Amino acid sequence: MFRKAHFLFTLLCAGTTTAIMIFMSLLYLQVSESSLYKNHFASFRSDISTIASSLEQSTYVSMQWLAGLEARNSYLIFVTDNDKPFLYNTLRNGTVGTVTDEQSGNTNDSFGQSLLTESLQAYDLMFESETVISYSSNYFGIHHDEYEFTSPSTGERYYSSLIDIERGQTHSRILILNPLVGLQTQISHQRLLFLLLDILAALAFSVFSWFFTGRLLKPLQQNHEDQMQFIASASHELRTPLSVILATTECCVTASPQEQAGFFQTIRKEGGRMNTLIDDLLTLARSDISRFLIEKKDVELDTLCTNAFEAFEPLCRRKNLTLSLSLPDVPLPRLSCDPDRIAQVLSILLHNAVSYTPENGLVTLSLTCRQDRKNLFEITVSDTGMGIPDSDKKRIFSRFYRAEKARSAKGHFGLGLSIAHEIVSAHHGKISVQDNLPCGSVFVVRLTG
Repeated sequence: MFRKAHFLFTLLCAGTTTAIMIFMSLLYLQVSESSLYKNHFASFRSDISTIASSLEQSTYVSMQWLAGLEARNSYLIFVTDNDKPFLYNTLRNGTVGTVTDEQSGNTNDSFGQSLLTESLQAYDLMFESETVISYSSNYFGIHHDEYEFTSPSTGERYYSSLIDIERGQTHSRILILNPLVGLQTQISHQRLLFLLLDILAALAFSVFSWFFTGRLLKPLQQNHEDQMQFIASASHELRTPLSVILATTECCVTASPQEQAGFFQTIRKEGGRMNTLIDDLLTLARSDISRFLIEKKDVELDTLCTNAFEAFEPLCRRKNLTLSLSLPDVPLPRLSCDPDRIAQVLSILLHNAVSYTPENGLVTLSLTCRQDRKNLFEITVSDTGMGIPDSDKKRIFSRFYRAEKARSAKGHFGLGLSIAHEIVSAHHGKISVQDNLPCGSVFVVRLTG
């Protein structure tokens, strides 16, 4: 289940990020390409204005000048004189003004004549339909118009300019075509570069999302495993006394009255264990659904500690343990807390300490208070028992978790410290465990009020 969720979350995270990145790339490419076309067209218009100025100051057009103009700017130039092709056009298959493959993809003169005819037809159509913006400048009988043109025969795009020269009875036209092959190649390379960058970024996002979502799901997976372990442990703990009760009940059928009395005592004992376990489970269940009731009152913690000491002192005597109580000599301020819940925490900690401390050991209950801007109460329960390994300290407050040496202690379900942790947390306090050198453990409860 978590493996599938890991994959789906990775797909969602990486897919969403990649989609946003692709959208931004496309938007940037659109703006960039539009800017490139506009700048290129503006540069072309500027060149045409310069050429028109030169033509205005010249009395004739030189073929060498036209050839140099073509070579410098990669232009295609066609000239007509009174609607008749100029000699320059017929020399395209020679050394002057040849239309190269880079410019048009063709070198024959028929292609040049076809391109001239298509461009003039496009010019006439555009001006008749007024679908193109015309940029004109009057220079004493010279004016020019720039427009975009796509050849129907080849599909190639050009920026075109038609320069009309009026000198008396002479009407000359110079058609200048700027092939956009180079610009389109530049744009294609830019698109390819962005495609490669998007692919690499998508791979990087996928790897990052895999590890990132894995770290996010790890606590959920651990919580799920803990819940499954909780259910399995609860089932096991309930099954054990229930099995004893059922077996004892069957024995009561054929047992004598004297034997039945012992069996009834066993049933009552195991039933009490089941009742304790169910109460603990209900306490934790209420905590999980935020219905852990805390009824706060102003209480004296030293009184609660004294009551807990008196309750466990007889048990310690029976086990040959020494139970000591350490309280401050000065009166302590009251603490707003739930006295029954705090007494339950003391009972859990003392019960664990007494259960896991061998004979002739020492169990100490102490209370201190540091009065500052807020009163900090610190309750410690220390013992000289088997102690808790460092590997178990991190999980000692988990439900049904018990160190291996403590599992043989009957009556301990591994829920006491979990309940104590929930109670202390509900009071906005902290509970921790540390070593009691040379042996044993120290549980510390800190409460503020």
